[in-house]
Amino acid sequence: MAKHFSTVILSADSRQFYTELEIGTAKPTETDQAGVKHYFIDSHSITEEITAANYEKQALEVLENEFKFHDNIILVGGSGMFIDALCFGLDAIPASKTLRDELTIQVNKFGLRSLLPELEEKDPDYFSQVDKKNAMRVIRAIEVIRLTGKSYSSLRKAIPKERAFSIKRFVIDHPREKLYERINLRVDQMLENGLLEEVKKLEKFKDLSALRTVGYSELFVFLEGKSTYPDAVELIKQNSRRYAKRQLTWFRKHTDAVWIPQDTKELMSARILEELSF
Repeated sequence: MAKHFSTVILSADSRQFYTELEIGTAKPTETDQAGVKHYFIDSHSITEEITAANYEKQALEVLENEFKFHDNIILVGGSGMFIDALCFGLDAIPASKTLRDELTIQVNKFGLRSLLPELEEKDPDYFSQVDKKNAMRVIRAIEVIRLTGKSYSSLRKAIPKERAFSIKRFVIDHPREKLYERINLRVDQMLENGLLEEVKKLEKFKDLSALRTVGYSELFVFLEGKSTYPDAVELIKQNSRRYAKRQLTWFRKHTDAVWIPQDTKELMSARILEELSF
């Protein structure tokens, strides 16, 4: 599609930003990227935390420049919050790195469960919808609650900001069984390609936000001797499938999205072009 429009690609995959995360993020290869400028692939180090707000600011700067040369730009990736941050903007909610660091230390010491009762009591609406295994989101909610004395959900008004571009959204629609089959196969391929060795090299960084992610977290637990290797592998597959399910739920809330049946790249591209009427 990028070659058809002679344009660039922005990635909105919140883990493919990081140079050090290679095998476990299944980045596009040099061959995949040949002839097309890609932004936000290997663009940051794991020591630089890239939040949705950081991404919104940096990606808007890229778009402002690239729209001088292109009529159409392609945004790809599966991190719904980052996609929405760029397309619609984020609410101006206060933040405190000091408090976030304190909460992170608490989670590392006592587990994420130590924060869940406070979240359930002070923001039952957000508690009912948040992924209770996603440390970043739970910590962020508690951070806001303690800073403002208000619930996180009440401050997330989701009022879209004006953008200087229009959006056409497409989602590849895999049959559920086939999607899960592909996820299991991809995990096996990543392990064959050396994922465990990559994780070993990154073990000293395991407390960084960028490393609290599927494929890495489970193998850190194995390296600590708290699970067996087969159990860790099965958990990676299970958590990947759960993540995919949450992605689909997130994408379905956008009623303007066009769902493209999974097929060959050529057929899917033709269907998208047909929808765009170009």
